[in-house]
Amino acid sequence: MSHDSNAPTALILGLTGAIGGAIAKALARRGFTIRALTRRPPAERPPFAFPVDWRDGDARDAASVLAAAHGARLIVHGVNPPGYARWREDALPMLANTIAAAKAVGATVLFPGNVYVYSSASPDLVSETTPRTPSTRKGQVRLEMEELLEQAAREHGVRVIAVRAGDFFGPGVTNSWFALALAKGGMQARSVQRLTRPGIGHAWAYVPDLAETFARLVDISADLPAYTVLNFAGHYDATGHDMTDAVRRVIGRPDLPVRTFPWIILWLAAPFVRFMREALEMRWLWQRSLALDNARLVSVLGAEPHTARDEAVKAALLAAG
Repeated sequence: MSHDSNAPTALILGLTGAIGGAIAKALARRGFTIRALTRRPPAERPPFAFPVDWRDGDARDAASVLAAAHGARLIVHGVNPPGYARWREDALPMLANTIAAAKAVGATVLFPGNVYVYSSASPDLVSETTPRTPSTRKGQVRLEMEELLEQAAREHGVRVIAVRAGDFFGPGVTNSWFALALAKGGMQARSVQRLTRPGIGHAWAYVPDLAETFARLVDISADLPAYTVLNFAGHYDATGHDMTDAVRRVIGRPDLPVRTFPWIILWLAAPFVRFMREALEMRWLWQRSLALDNARLVSVLGAEPHTARDEAVKAALLAAG
């Protein structure tokens, strides 16, 4: 595919993932050339609605990241350890490679953050200044990742745009609580599963809205501090049944059964399946309310990109089914 040599380049680490692909789409609409680092052979690279400059390599290899970053204005760090495992072994080195490449080429790092940096001791509404007190291994790693980015901006002048968000859902989000548990089967779901008790709130992030948020921040990046971290409110399920109600409305089945998610299955499988152990570590996010205060984001952008709940749920269901 041809590429505009005069267009700014965004290197996407994790293009085939939900958030990496969504941010790439939002940036492509703004005229960016999209470059991607991948281990996949050419025959296994999925098509996109925009041209992609594929580069062979691995985000865990510093030389590969640096070579792919040459000439890039942005580096989107959209990669996570495969299999929801090896967080300390892989996540920290991959981010260190991104930071080193960004420093070398003068690129801005876009970093999708999450709520793992908080804990069950955090208040129900968290802002950018809420103390980060993770109580889990993954949360501690995510905190160290944020600290690496802060240090890179403070000591080395690396520009960073980080946005924290809740659980992903939407087109392209296949390995998610929404697609695999809450509304398994998409538009053909025979029941919906409630993951929290009634009255327990949960933060959801519709990925296209989050991606558009990053793109709008890139639009005004010259006016932002070197290290910018903002919270994305997304779709907050305040009652514990807002999302299940939306699924039933969209499917057109207000009588669709709502069942309680069988957490006991995860407990029984945890001794034998690492993914189950890793998922259980974050169960606290389903046992108590946690909402993200987006006042600072709104003050910067004027408004948070926001698709109506039923429209977002319909897009997620259609993609899942």
